[in-house]
Amino acid sequence: MLPGRHRLRRSADVQRVRQEGRRQQHPLLVLLVLDHAREVPSATRIAIAAGRRVGKAVERNRVKRRLREIIRRYLEHVGPDFDILFIAKTAAASANHDELERAVQQLLKSAGVWVEDKRRADDEGRGLSHGDENTGSGPLK
Repeated sequence: MLPGRHRLRRSADVQRVRQEGRRQQHPLLVLLVLDHAREVPSATRIAIAAGRRVGKAVERNRVKRRLREIIRRYLEHVGPDFDILFIAKTAAASANHDELERAVQQLLKSAGVWVEDKRRADDEGRGLSHGDENTGSGPLK
């Protein structure tokens, strides 16, 4: 399960991402990304959709569970201030875990939301350079 602060919950927000988001295509998934840059960086919010074309409820829910787990593991590589919607295509129901994982990685990288070093992205969002933060190895400044 995705942590609460990383869930895109309101249908109005999901609809806004559908209408205004940048689209990236993959044979298994569609990724829609909407940048909501603010003065104060906020957590990236993510939603997953699987329409009836994917299969019956059991298959749709299985695909969404698998995607949630993959995305949860990659949250540390997703930069702040994005609303993201993953839409499963029909082929996602028959894809194995590794194929879905590669698809998620490729889409996040091609959309420009993938960050190799999450700590660096968080610090840049707060205006810190790497010599400014307390590393926890000594007394507080």
